[in-house]
Amino acid sequence: MLRVAVVGSGPSGVYSAQGLVQRSGPPDVRVDVLDRLPCPYGLVRYGVAPDHEKIKSLQNNLRTVLEDERVRFLGGVEVGPGGVPVTRLRELYHAVVYCVGAAADRRLGVPGEDLPGSWSATEFVSWYSAHPDSVADGFVAGARSAVVIGVGNVAVDVTRILARTAPELSPTDIPQAALGALAASEITEISMVGRRGPSQARFTTKELRELGGLPQAGISVDETELALDPDYLDPSGLPAARRRNVEVLRDWASAAPPGRPRLIRPRFFLRPVELLADGGRVGAVRFERTAPDGAGGVRGTGRFEEIEAQLVLRSVGYRGVPLGGMPFDAERGTVPQRAGRVLRDGVVAPGEYVAGWIKRGPTGVIGTNRPCAKETVASLLEDAPALLRRQAADDPLAALRAEGVRPVEWAGWQAIERAEAELGARLGRDVVKLPGWDALRTAARTARS
Repeated sequence: MLRVAVVGSGPSGVYSAQGLVQRSGPPDVRVDVLDRLPCPYGLVRYGVAPDHEKIKSLQNNLRTVLEDERVRFLGGVEVGPGGVPVTRLRELYHAVVYCVGAAADRRLGVPGEDLPGSWSATEFVSWYSAHPDSVADGFVAGARSAVVIGVGNVAVDVTRILARTAPELSPTDIPQAALGALAASEITEISMVGRRGPSQARFTTKELRELGGLPQAGISVDETELALDPDYLDPSGLPAARRRNVEVLRDWASAAPPGRPRLIRPRFFLRPVELLADGGRVGAVRFERTAPDGAGGVRGTGRFEEIEAQLVLRSVGYRGVPLGGMPFDAERGTVPQRAGRVLRDGVVAPGEYVAGWIKRGPTGVIGTNRPCAKETVASLLEDAPALLRRQAADDPLAALRAEGVRPVEWAGWQAIERAEAELGARLGRDVVKLPGWDALRTAARTARS
């Protein structure tokens, strides 16, 4: 029997487990899916916006894999420094697949970036998703206008959440504290700003269109700004997805925004150069106007503009972080690998594999993790005869428990789900996420035997 540990229970981890157990032929495989958090599903639970119920429903598909009798979920297990060393995992299992994502935000690298009121989009997402590591609040307090720097799907998500009202968010699983803060928000204008043009924006058309369907927010697009893009007047040569983005923005630019309490302003060809202080916190963002450089990038023009903002959310990408005991390519923010096999000093490390963002970088959508995991699983199964010649623990879970590790197993996660349903019922809502480590651990301890 081939025993495999998968570190990370997000889509790439669960797809890896699925590929290992839901197939025909030898060897027989058993998979333990370990996660630092007591809850499974990774960014599907803690990254997908609460109003994206269709995408969040992917949890049902991931659940089917984690409930397979050949798979065990072991939550609340730290791997690396301060937890189970990677060397110990290699002793307990024939193979280990690391699916730990890309947890760090890229920085702007401009003056004033750390002013109060300036946050990474990830911090904001963690807050409204009730991630147990989130300790920040007060994002919207005292803010009248917001600037979101970036034009990817995360930037669209945070813009949309800022523009929604409490009645729109109440049916979701957003935590009660975040719902109350957003209900009291006085933000009336949100600028979503990119340094390049509309034809190069990273958001998907579906996400973009959602901004135009918000009942309490209008959209204002400056057509003269769009026209700075050489592909704006004739987008026929663009890939279909980018062409549709340009068409949506053109439609918005041709119509006056409806009179609604909040206004969203998509902006382009503006590069942040400084966050300006006002009364000890951010009060505006200074941008330099950019122009296409003819090589797919942009150049500065020496013209500047300031946009008022008491809240700035930086959404300019993610980056992998080193996992103690694993090799790491600091430039790419990934673990060196070949077809999913980990490379140590350029040589394949037997029994060590990667999948997901830590393998390829933070690219693609949720579905991109499926073929990524498939490639890694194919490599692992090809290596299986050699891996089985190594000794592994008969029961890795028993060995971990003997060493003081107390995982949250599937029954513990089900207890968390029940507690969140009960909390929602008490608040007159549906399911409401539990905030903080203590609440999650307390709920998990009520697991039925």
